[in-house]
Amino acid sequence: MAGDVDVLIVGAGISGISMAAHMKMLCPHRSYAMVDRRERLGGTWDLFRYPGIRSDSDMHSFGFRFEPWIHEQSIADGPNILEYLERVVDKYGIRPNMEFGQKVVSADFHSAEALWHVELEDAGGHRSHRTASFLYLGSGYYDYDNPYDAGFAGREDFRGTIVHPQFWPEGLDYKGKKVVIVGSGATAVTILPAMAKDAAHVTMLQRTPTWMGARPQKDAVANFLRKVLPQRLAYRITRFKNIRMHNFIFKRARAKPEKIAGFLTRNAQKALGPAWNAKDFVPPYNPWEQRLCLVPDGDLFEAVKSGKASIVTDRIERFDATGIQLESGEHLDADIIVTATGLALTMGGKIAVSVDGQTADWAQHWFYRGCMFSNMANFAVVFGYLNASWTLRADNTASYVCNVLNRMEALGADTVYPALPDESVLVEDDVFNYSSGYIQRARHMMPKSAAELPWRLNMDYLADAKDFRERPVDDGVLAFEKAGNAIAQAAE
Repeated sequence: MAGDVDVLIVGAGISGISMAAHMKMLCPHRSYAMVDRRERLGGTWDLFRYPGIRSDSDMHSFGFRFEPWIHEQSIADGPNILEYLERVVDKYGIRPNMEFGQKVVSADFHSAEALWHVELEDAGGHRSHRTASFLYLGSGYYDYDNPYDAGFAGREDFRGTIVHPQFWPEGLDYKGKKVVIVGSGATAVTILPAMAKDAAHVTMLQRTPTWMGARPQKDAVANFLRKVLPQRLAYRITRFKNIRMHNFIFKRARAKPEKIAGFLTRNAQKALGPAWNAKDFVPPYNPWEQRLCLVPDGDLFEAVKSGKASIVTDRIERFDATGIQLESGEHLDADIIVTATGLALTMGGKIAVSVDGQTADWAQHWFYRGCMFSNMANFAVVFGYLNASWTLRADNTASYVCNVLNRMEALGADTVYPALPDESVLVEDDVFNYSSGYIQRARHMMPKSAAELPWRLNMDYLADAKDFRERPVDDGVLAFEKAGNAIAQAAE
């Protein structure tokens, strides 16, 4: 039985757009639709509107491998990233397949039909029904509705304005205002120098410091290569260089953390001069135990050195009418408090996923090739790297799933799933061994990951790329079947 479309792509951000472009390139005869609850494409890059919003890695590795990044700035701001995505959507003919304002509420796989039955809801609450042979979730892992709430005492007593970066109010006036940003992750590190340009003063209040690495906003090598080589070749060389450099730094940080810690510390000391102190800039954990924060052109260091901004390492006792009372006894006066305290993660875009009516429990499944799950048929999710650009996994996953679809067609199969009849043969490994709060808070909902491929959510892009090149799609693990062969253990 044919569905309304061959593939239903959920999410019109980087992951969904990558899948649609790959279908154009690898499965041009297959039908697909892309739905998104928002009214515009972009996903995360449409959601976040806070000052200074930008990529936290270079665009030569954050951009799609099939479409060159052509701007001079390697560390791109939100509007430029959205422009890039718009260009890709038009170039690959994706726009006619996009439907906005459609929230996927539930998805149930009917084994007898080999079809996903999907319920959607528009902004007015009207429900519609769609069927698809394959469900592809490119919905990211943020909870778009509910960011993490740190539960600060006295919040209701504060007479100023409290904003969360996920819900930044349009036209917020902070010129000449005293601003306190609570948090020390990538969002806080981005907002501080952007607001410091116009605010009276910006204070970043952190419980613990974050490892920060400065790098130029423009990649001199990339810009030189674009002048002397064809655009695509220049992009491929720069991408090759940057991916391997990031991989080297990450592995060096894990093998010799003191070396990377020393390097980052010396650079911060040099950039800050007299404004540097160990309490605020030397974390109590090793580099890459949490995600390393990027400081393009040293903008945060410059803001602190100039006196327009400062960093305070302390704990909050409570909010009060005029700011924040700290456990040390110090008080931070504020007109605006930005709660950049972290995001909440979710699995599968909070969609109620089931198989033959039985709710899927993600924590009882094993990752397969970083995107599929043990005994779950016709289903894939994009879950990006924690130590590299999200797009690297999005591209790998999209290409792989297209190859799976083509193999299904060649075999005349209606269903495909990673068959794991006995999970006792696998040894679980902790791939979420990062101390970041948002990762730790979400561990209970994550699928299991084995020590070895293919049952592993690997955090090594180069190893994954090699595996995708060398391991055949029909590897003896994937089961290809005709409709009607129900997978009894799929939701167990």
